[in-house]
Amino acid sequence: MYVVAAVLAILSALFYAAGNQEIGTLGVEMCRYGSTFCRSPTYVLAGAILAALWGAFVSVR
Repeated sequence: MYVVAAVLAILSALFYAAGNQEIGTLGVEMCRYGSTFCRSPTYVLAGAILAALWGAFVSVR
């Protein structure tokens, strides 16, 4: 679950950069298909935080 949280955190950073037109043509394509996430990358970041919390909750040590 920590891997999922890390991937979502990276995607959140990419959507933030794409929303601010910082990564060129890749950002244009990302915002074409995920315009909601380009406008509010905090949705993806919230998912990353929830995945990390869930991973910590269910981990058995």
